[in-house]
Amino acid sequence: MNPKVYKNGTSGEWFFPSESYILSETDDKGIILYANDLFCEVAGYTRSEILGQPHNIVRHPDMPRIAFKGLWDDIRSKGFWTGFVKNRSKDGGFYWVFATALKKTDAGGKITYLSIRTVPSREDVAKYSKLYAEWKLKE
Repeated sequence: MNPKVYKNGTSGEWFFPSESYILSETDDKGIILYANDLFCEVAGYTRSEILGQPHNIVRHPDMPRIAFKGLWDDIRSKGFWTGFVKNRSKDGGFYWVFATALKKTDAGGKITYLSIRTVPSREDVAKYSKLYAEWKLKE
């Protein structure tokens, strides 16, 4: 285990080093094809547990549906999306990320999605926690 990855026992929030990246790649159905070590560690799954699973295995119930609608609208129109996401870990905890998702098309036309995630500022976490809670109330 990475000594810089830790969980706040009071809140259940996981933290990871600001100089690191959580990486994953999914197919066009959202099935995880690749997950780096940090993704596995923070999400709490072994690589064999997470590969082949739908990416929404880490979707936190606090995330409003409209946030993901915006993600897919941007990917369809621009080929990428950036935003803040609260994810759920296997142990019931959570972790916040600033994410960039990119649509990739290989020479054969196969589409995959690469997600690159970093540590968001605590100010952004506070801002998006409040905003997403407001959006959830409207669902």
